[in-house]
Order: sequence, then structure tokens, then C-alpha cells
Amino acid sequence: MLNYIIKRLLGMIPMLIGITMISFIVINLAPGDPVQFLSQMNPKVSETARAKFIKMYELDKPIHIRYFNWLKKVAKLDFGESFALDRKPVLEKIKERLPLTIYLNVTAMVLIFIIALPLGVLSAYYKDTLFDRGVTIFVFIGFAIPTFWLALLCMYYFGVVLGWLPISGLKSYNFDSLTMFGKIIDVIKHTIMPVGISVFGGLAGLSRFARNSMLEVLNEEYVEAARSRGLPENKILFKHALRNALLPIITILGLSIPGLIGGSVIFESIFGLPGMGQLFYQSVMMRDYPTIMGILVIGAVLTLIGNLVADVVYALVDPRIRYGKKG
Repeated sequence: MLNYIIKRLLGMIPMLIGITMISFIVINLAPGDPVQFLSQMNPKVSETARAKFIKMYELDKPIHIRYFNWLKKVAKLDFGESFALDRKPVLEKIKERLPLTIYLNVTAMVLIFIIALPLGVLSAYYKDTLFDRGVTIFVFIGFAIPTFWLALLCMYYFGVVLGWLPISGLKSYNFDSLTMFGKIIDVIKHTIMPVGISVFGGLAGLSRFARNSMLEVLNEEYVEAARSRGLPENKILFKHALRNALLPIITILGLSIPGLIGGSVIFESIFGLPGMGQLFYQSVMMRDYPTIMGILVIGAVLTLIGNLVADVVYALVDPRIRYGKKG
């Protein structure tokens, strides 16, 4: 197992370089000019200042030279300075925003797993019944409904009409005067809507895979043998059948990480949450190439690590799998 993990970690390096190369080219070929944006933000910027800006960020050099210079800096964990007026180092800006994005995505993923898995198992067990059809309709509504539209509806109903939840930001105006417990509750209240909408939209994929996987397993002979021995039905479902049905579900869980990170851009922008998604949106609007590339690299690394964790858990769930060994 250790050899397998080391090989996978080494295999991530060329994959990460490929992702950064494609991202760098696409971003730099996209319409828009950071120098022009700088002039719009401050019309009094002189030609000398513009030339200095171009030289400082090597915008006058060919794209492949800029990429290799950027790659050499990133290898030393130097993501450069932001184009924004604060001129902060990119890594510092990401460090400030990353914990909130991780908190939102990990919470959403755990809740999706806790809710979608039993829904899929029970849908398979009660196949073609009213319960199965009801669950199917419910999860596909969450999948099909536009996220931003649902977010605006929830903000209006739960925030404006009922006044139950805050509609924007991460903290209330009296946050500093609250006790430690009050601060925790305040942050949770501010993140209930974005996490809830993310979970609602993510139920369909995992619950459908769980249902299909369980349908295949429930027809196996060992399940019939367990029933013939008189084992309780819940023990057959959640102990014997579910363990074998988990294998494709774990794979899907690992592949869902990029979708959750991408969804952060929408949630954090709509709800005004100071996370990495909001920073990414602002950086794209400002043509802040160093920050955009820094966020993409961090997102790619998290995705690759998530897939590696999914593969390791895959091996732990099914002891028959022995990575790196033949036979």
C-alpha cells in the first residue's frame, strides 16, 4: 500500500504540470487586459507606470517564457504578487480564504454522504414503490434547479420574510461582543443556507449510484443465503450488501470534489462569503492572473489528493484489492 501511495504521489506531478500549463494558456488567451483594467481603476495612471507594471509582471514576454518563469517560482512555493491594488502575495491571500472554503466543502460532502447513502439503499430496497419514486423526484429537483435561483429564493424567504437566517457575510455586526459559543452559532447560522443548497444539489448523483449499486448487490447469492439463515433485514442491507455496494460510490465521492470546489465560486459570491471561490470570481473580473493561477493550482492539488484518498479507502473497504501486487 505504501509503495502504491508513493507511486500515485509521483504520478501527480506530471498531471499537475499538465493542468497548470493548460490553465495558464487559457487564462492568458482569454479576452481582457490587466493593464487596461488598471487604467480603468485609476485613470491617472501614467504611461511610465503602465510600462513598469508590464515589465514587473513580464506581460511583454511570450506566453511560454512567462509560463516557465511562473513554474520555477511555484516550485519554490512562490505564487507571485496579486495584480490587485493591495499587491499582497498570492499565497497569503489564499491562506486567508482557504479555511472557509474547506469548511464549506467538507461539511457539504459529509452531509451529502450521510443523507444520500441511506436514500439510495432504501430506494433500491423499495424499488419501484411510491417511496422510490418520491426520492427520485426529490433528488432530481435538487439536481435540475439552477443553484443561483434557488439561493436567491432561500435568501428572500428564510432571510427577508421569516428572518430566520442571515443572508450575507460570515459574521454578524455584533460578532466581537458574542461569547465563544455565540460566535460558533453565528458562523453556523451564516453558512446554513450555502451548505444546505450545496447538499440539496449534490444528493442526486450519489443516491442514484448507491441505488444502482445496491440493486446489483441485492441479487447476489450471498444476500439470499443470509436471508435463508434468518438474519435481520437491516443487518443484511447495511452490513453485508452495503459494504460491497460502497466501491463505486467511493469512486464517485472522490470525483465529486472538483464540482464542490467549482460550486464554491457561486455560493460564496452570492452569499458574500470571504472564501476562495469569491476570491476566484473577483480575480477573474480583475484579470488578476497570478491569483487565478494560484487558486487553480490549490484546487487541482486538493482534487488530486481527494482522488488518492478515495483510492486508498477503496482498498480498505475491499480487502481483495492489493495495489502493487500481482494475483
